[in-house]
Amino acid sequence: MVDIGGGTTDITIFHEGIIRHTAVIPFGGNVITADIKEGCTVMQPQAEKLKVKFGSALASEVYDNRIITIPGLKGREHKEISEKNLARIIQARMEEVMDYVLWEIRRSGYERKLIGGVVLTGGGALLAHTDKLAAFHTGMSCRVGIPVEHLAHGYHESVSSPIFSTAIGLLLRGLQDLDPARLSSEEPLATTEEDSKEPSNVSEEKGASWFDNVFKKTKEWFEAEPDMDFNKK
Repeated sequence: MVDIGGGTTDITIFHEGIIRHTAVIPFGGNVITADIKEGCTVMQPQAEKLKVKFGSALASEVYDNRIITIPGLKGREHKEISEKNLARIIQARMEEVMDYVLWEIRRSGYERKLIGGVVLTGGGALLAHTDKLAAFHTGMSCRVGIPVEHLAHGYHESVSSPIFSTAIGLLLRGLQDLDPARLSSEEPLATTEEDSKEPSNVSEEKGASWFDNVFKKTKEWFEAEPDMDFNKK
């Protein structure tokens, strides 16, 4: 699992369902934006927009080679850059990141045992052709993982982005760690006569979304008393 975030790229190697190796590479999407800023001599917000809208991790996959016009600041002349040159800037940094990824895989000793290949996630995985670049560098099958693979239907479309992989994963893990016996033993809160007229499952009857239900259960989990006293020395 390669999570390409904004500040870092996190690597986790699984074998037979067990985490065998972890590593953090101090390069991510922010470094690519900085490279575009320096290479194209543009402002930071413009560099980010160029990366998101026109960026590609492989220059060889850019066939049209369109000319991108960047508006000048306060009456200055516009700047122009070809889409292929933009991809070359991005590819140089992405190749460096993948070199570190391959080095960590080899250092773990599981290079020839990873049958499932490489799963890319995080915001950096949204760059076009990132999976192809990773496959070329690692020699393994690569795909982009989305956080809704283990969710039932009914989730909001926006959470299907790799950007939310960490957040959705933490929520799923928190729900798995909930103790059903402790939750069922909790006494119901006292209600007034007016409250009793309202059904207890109002949110479900009104068609509450999956995310609302997950948020409610997660909130109950965080508000529950911990089993351990973390203040003890």
